[in-house]
Amino acid sequence: MLWKGSLKPSWIAAPNPFRIEEIALCSLRLEATLGEYRQPLSGITMVLQGGLLTRREEPVPLKSISVTLSIREFVAGVSATLNYKNEEEVPLETFFVFPMDDDSAVYSFEAEMDGEKIKAELKEKAKAHSIYESAISNRRQAFLLEEDKYSKDVFCCSVGNLNPGSNVALTLKYVQELPLEADGALRYVLPAVLNPRYRGSGSFEDSCLDMKTPVVPLEDLPYTLSMVATISSQHGIERVQSNCAFSPTKYLGEDKTSAQVSLADGHKFDRDVELLIYYSEVHTPTVAVEMGQPRDNSDGFMKDPSAMVCFYPNIPETQSPVVSGEFIFLMDRSGSMQSPISKQINSQLRIEAAKETLILLLKSLPMGCYFNIYGFGSSYEAFFPNSVKYTQQTMEEALRRVKLMQANLGGTEILTPLQIIYRQPPVEGHPLQLFVFTDGEVADTFNIINEVKRNRLRHRCFSFGIGEGASTSLIKGIARVAGGTSEFITGKDRMQSKALRALKYALQPAVEDVSVTWELPAKLSAKMLSPEQTVLYKGQRLIVYALLSGTMPPAEATGEVYLKYTFQGKSFDNRVTFSLQPKPDDNFTIHRLAAKSFLHAKDMGFRDTPANDKKDVLKISIDCGVISSQTAFVAVSKNSNKPVQGPLACRDIPRPVLLGAASVMPRRCSGAPPRSVCLRGVSLATRTNHYKGLDKAHAFGHRLKKMCMFLEEPSLQMEGACCPIQSTNLETHCTVFGENHLVQLISLQNADGSWCLDENLAGILGKSLEDLQAAVPVKDASSLSWATVLAVVWLHSNAMQMKGEWELLEKKARDWIHIHAASIMQELVKAAIALIKSSVDPAIFGI
Repeated sequence: MLWKGSLKPSWIAAPNPFRIEEIALCSLRLEATLGEYRQPLSGITMVLQGGLLTRREEPVPLKSISVTLSIREFVAGVSATLNYKNEEEVPLETFFVFPMDDDSAVYSFEAEMDGEKIKAELKEKAKAHSIYESAISNRRQAFLLEEDKYSKDVFCCSVGNLNPGSNVALTLKYVQELPLEADGALRYVLPAVLNPRYRGSGSFEDSCLDMKTPVVPLEDLPYTLSMVATISSQHGIERVQSNCAFSPTKYLGEDKTSAQVSLADGHKFDRDVELLIYYSEVHTPTVAVEMGQPRDNSDGFMKDPSAMVCFYPNIPETQSPVVSGEFIFLMDRSGSMQSPISKQINSQLRIEAAKETLILLLKSLPMGCYFNIYGFGSSYEAFFPNSVKYTQQTMEEALRRVKLMQANLGGTEILTPLQIIYRQPPVEGHPLQLFVFTDGEVADTFNIINEVKRNRLRHRCFSFGIGEGASTSLIKGIARVAGGTSEFITGKDRMQSKALRALKYALQPAVEDVSVTWELPAKLSAKMLSPEQTVLYKGQRLIVYALLSGTMPPAEATGEVYLKYTFQGKSFDNRVTFSLQPKPDDNFTIHRLAAKSFLHAKDMGFRDTPANDKKDVLKISIDCGVISSQTAFVAVSKNSNKPVQGPLACRDIPRPVLLGAASVMPRRCSGAPPRSVCLRGVSLATRTNHYKGLDKAHAFGHRLKKMCMFLEEPSLQMEGACCPIQSTNLETHCTVFGENHLVQLISLQNADGSWCLDENLAGILGKSLEDLQAAVPVKDASSLSWATVLAVVWLHSNAMQMKGEWELLEKKARDWIHIHAASIMQELVKAAIALIKSSVDPAIFGI
């Protein structure tokens, strides 16, 4: 085995309970698992991560995570405390990498240790690191919290010089807007899963993910999670739901305007913690004005009052959806897509849900548009060299290839196919609508977001994060910069319904000339902080932020704010009147949410933010105390009389790995030789000082043996290499939908919306073809007309709970009937209802 630097460690020869034969056997089993990497294991450079156990096999220093959640209307305030204890005999430096939602505005970080409370300061990132390293070298206790350089939704917490026997509680606080779901629920997610992320080209030596993140199976995770949530709304709380075990909802008053729930003990970190909050009324426009800090911030962001405006645009229904457009579907086909969407029992595999979704999308496209489908992993495949016109022939070819799709393209390398798509010449008169589906396991999200942003003027991007741990930075970021929408598919969510909802948005006629204007008293003005809004969608909420500068009027004064837009040649405006009396808030929630909105528009990562924007990002971040890619929180103990004694040992806090979901899948590594691989649970060329204080040989044998147990998991899939057992022969017959009659029926629909009368349709309807032919009520009726009416009646009779997934293609079918069978439609519908024994109202056909 070739070790880092081609040097065999001196400790490999030390006596240990694992014989060389056992290690060799594990090596052979590992070698057999690597698919195309079937070269001898001596070609693999491998260093196992340590820091999971102490010399006495005691657990790592992090003991528990406790979260206090306060939700008021559609804003969440979160306080998360990490509780550490050093049970070793030497001082420790620990690192903990954890996920955060991309919309979180982290504004506070403090430590409480041995009776001393230390509030961290937000500094320019390089300066914060310098302060931290200086404190560590001078044997002082120090703490550092920073955002990863490559992704906004990954954070690292460093604890330096933790004395033997010491307890420390680190508390970070953040606020965030809660997104609105289609059914009116507000969705809060506490990310608990951070999947290993694919590294494409480029260097990641300074990434939190690359340096400091051991991964362990769920049963070995040495820390616990607790959460208590308090919810309040003036509109009343109807119910609270969760994907995790929670206590029953406890209402704190008879009017049900406040409630409390708590996470049950024993959360396994196998899923993100999700709350769905249903209020009695959520579509009421509101304006909130928050007091500033003029004394402490005479010329900064926090000086003036801030305003948060929430609109629910009343965009009219339209009967003439867009029939033009170039629709490109970019589908993740990496190895992890072979995993279930969630840990729920009988959860659908991601790749199977993706195939069903693509069929629904294909059948729902309008005639005359253009389309193409790309699959991506370590490589990419396109169904057609260029986008093709949507016809029966091209739809059938695409459908055939969808049914044969597999999760066999290796790692998650999304940047290259995006660049290829953007290089294609535009189809004149058909604006590009891009749909991206991925489990989001990408390390460098900023590169991808910037690529989408550079092409934002020529397309809209709709994005979908699949499964637990999908990168919120990637999924939300690419939709935000390209005027689309983002969705996350977890738990019992169906990818199909969320994708079809996005297609409905894409087919809406464009809302144009969007503007927000203010009517305020003299000597008072509003400075908009939110990016200019160019896209509105029916049923969606719009939030904008502004600073109110000038002379504030008397308490009884009011202002008005207008949202104006043009839709299909008509002008519309939504207006809200509000009190100009600002309200105090010790947490300055609106100011910090406003700062986060500003940072979303300007902060493109530590490396890639333009120089002018970097200056603004740094100023706003420090003024508001909201962390960014350019800043970090740092705290140093002021107790300098007692320097830490003894050698410093490093301990990295493990994070869970989901076996059967994002499991221990080999991946290609950036800059690595062709035969070097990364294993989840094994890291390439990571820091060797993780072994300090360990029985090295014992640790090595233990880890390698455990890794081999991982590799025996039946769910093991390749990530970064093609699975050799999976065939991509397009001529192979593949029945993929089993007894799913809905998908079978939809897959039979023609591109123009009609169905053919054949044995396949008869089988789904539970009839013989002869019975269907004999039941035609009109002698000269075409078989297409009769079959199409039967199919529509069946949909309304048997699949109403999934109407959101088929209503676009059903409308296409009804339009076809009106064109080709209007004169006999009433007879056909009556006969179809009788034959299927349905109670469907004939009015659905417009009769």
